[in-house]
Amino acid sequence: MQKGIVTCVATAALACAAAVALWPALAAEKAAIPNFGMDSKIGWLAGVPGSKDPLGDDFLPPPDGPGPVASDKDHPYIDNQYAARMGIQPTFHVADLNNPILQPWVREELRKINKRVLAGEAVFTPKERCWPIGVPAWLLYPAQPVYFLQTPKEVVLIWSEDRMVRHIYLNEKHSANVKPSWFGESVGHYENGDTLVIDTIGLNTRTFVDQFRTPHSEQLHVVERYRIIEDGKALEAIATVDDPGAFTTPWRGMQRYRRVQQGPMQENVCSENNEGYFERAAEPIPTADKPDF
Repeated sequence: MQKGIVTCVATAALACAAAVALWPALAAEKAAIPNFGMDSKIGWLAGVPGSKDPLGDDFLPPPDGPGPVASDKDHPYIDNQYAARMGIQPTFHVADLNNPILQPWVREELRKINKRVLAGEAVFTPKERCWPIGVPAWLLYPAQPVYFLQTPKEVVLIWSEDRMVRHIYLNEKHSANVKPSWFGESVGHYENGDTLVIDTIGLNTRTFVDQFRTPHSEQLHVVERYRIIEDGKALEAIATVDDPGAFTTPWRGMQRYRRVQQGPMQENVCSENNEGYFERAAEPIPTADKPDF
């Protein structure tokens, strides 16, 4: 791309961001709209520093009711950051198969994954190979911030590391016939001046609901509630997950984010090539079967 074109695109992007940033203030005259940081420098970073889950790649237990799949008590998950702080060995995820939310076929799939991990295999999620993580696992993107772009008609969520993007259409109804996709069809609305509610259906079965590789069916229905807390310094997100094809009951998982100023976002390519190393049994890196132009 020519230098002049790059400058033009960058200038237009800044102008658009500036215009969008004014929207919450204007909309506030009509209704209370929470501001999730309409600034290219402000994002939300998952995890709870100083805890056993500083990276935020697992759900936190919900305030009440059935919770998500958690680690087997005899094989607790230890992320890299916590391991470095404590001087211990990090581990891979081993699921607690006794969780009552699991239908038999889901429990069997997790048993197979556990067997691989306990045999010494390095078991990653498809996210580590540049595939979309899906919903509700969107809440488990670690290491880099999530950015919110708010407009009157939609909210765009952007995970800065791999440029994973979700579109949430405001005050709309779901389509009559939704074709399954990586992030499904999301509609949303605001509540109480501090909360964004996102309702998602139409999720394909190529994703997992968590880092344990817990599968789901196409009946998966997720409602997320993002709420600003601590005077705008933190964000609490709770996902309610309902999938009668995979789980015995609806369950909830929680995530905590902290407000960070790390932007503006920089280009970050997930994979520069299509090589696989160490002969690990992992998903192949996404590869186009035809050129874009």
